[in-house]
Amino acid sequence: MITQGVEITSSCSDCGGLLVRDVGQFIVGGQLCWGIEGSCRACPNGWCEEGGGETPEEIRQALLTAHGPTRLRLLDARASLVPVLKALREIWDLPLPQARERAGELMEHGLVGTLVEMEFVASRLRGRQVAVEVQRGSG
Repeated sequence: MITQGVEITSSCSDCGGLLVRDVGQFIVGGQLCWGIEGSCRACPNGWCEEGGGETPEEIRQALLTAHGPTRLRLLDARASLVPVLKALREIWDLPLPQARERAGELMEHGLVGTLVEMEFVASRLRGRQVAVEVQRGSG
């Protein structure tokens, strides 16, 4: 299982104490998911939340800040555009013009995101016989 997480601290809205949130992304059953588990060190305030699909930007930014960006690159610049477009449209539910833009980014410089996001995209592309590599720490 591919997973990445980070701990974020802030003030508790209930008591002003130290609020600790463990946030992260993971892949479960072929789906990109995210989660938050929070608790206050000074009061009983606590919760757990999970979701699938698009990760809240606060979680993405915390992961990128803590772990750095990851780049997904094509291994063969001559790869057929058809399976790339199909995979990208499936992943992000994109109309064809936007899928072409993302495919262009992938073919030229690579796509950049969190480790889990890039591993998720890589798995979908590999499932369509597109050779890719995931490069950690590649902003």
